[in-house]
Amino acid sequence: MTVFIAGVDLASQTAQTGLAVVSAGDSTLRVETLDVGADDSAIIEAIRQSVKTGVDVPLGWPDRFVDLVSAHHAGGPQQCADWRTEAVLRMTDRVLKEDFGLRPLSVSTDRIAYPALRWSGIEAQLKLLGIDTARDGSGRICEVYPAGFLFQHGLKHRGYKGAAGAQVREEILRSLRLVMSDEHADLCVADDNALDAVLAALSAHTVLTGKAYGPPEEHRQTALREGWIWMPRTDN
Repeated sequence: MTVFIAGVDLASQTAQTGLAVVSAGDSTLRVETLDVGADDSAIIEAIRQSVKTGVDVPLGWPDRFVDLVSAHHAGGPQQCADWRTEAVLRMTDRVLKEDFGLRPLSVSTDRIAYPALRWSGIEAQLKLLGIDTARDGSGRICEVYPAGFLFQHGLKHRGYKGAAGAQVREEILRSLRLVMSDEHADLCVADDNALDAVLAALSAHTVLTGKAYGPPEEHRQTALREGWIWMPRTDN
C-alpha cells in the first residue's frame, strides 16, 4: 500500500515556502512533487491528501511567554524571573538543547515568529475542514526540524543554507535513501527551501512509522499548547 506524506518548509512569504509530497510504499520513498512558492491553499490541499505532514515551523508559543504578554496587556503584575528561558524557549526547545545540543530559533524573540503567525492561520483553516491539528504531533500534523533530521543521521546540519551551501546540499542528497527526479534534485541543490521541505517529509515519515521521539507523557499537555519537535530515532 502506498501512502503520501507531505513536508512544509514554512516561511512568512509564499515565495520562500517549500512544499514536498513523498510517496512511501514497498520500502521505497519517492519525491512525487516538489515546489518552492507554495501558498496557503496549496499547503492545505497537500495536507488533506497526505496521511501525515511534517511542518518546519513552531506550532505554538511558550506558555510563560503567553502568560507574560497577557498579563502585561491587561496591565496586571508580571513575574517571570527566569524569562530568558521560560518565556523565550518552549519546553521542546529546552529538551532539544539538553538532550541533543541543538538550539532551534525562539518563536518568542526571533524572526521565526513570522511564519509561526502564518501557520496559526493555516491551522485555523484546517480545523474548519475537520483535520486533526494537535500540536503534540498525534494528529495529521507534526512539527519537525530539518537540521535535527540531518544531525540524527550524521549529516552536515550546519552550513547547508544559501548559495554558499549548494555543495553541502548536493552531498546531503547523495546520502539520502530517496528516489527523486533530476529536476527535483536540481531544485534541492539550488534552493535550500526545497531541500528542507523534503527533509520535513522524511521526518514526518519517521513519526508515522514510530521511529521518532515525541513528547514524553509528563510534557504531553504542554506540547498540545506549545507544539513539539519530533526527532528521528537512531536506535532502530
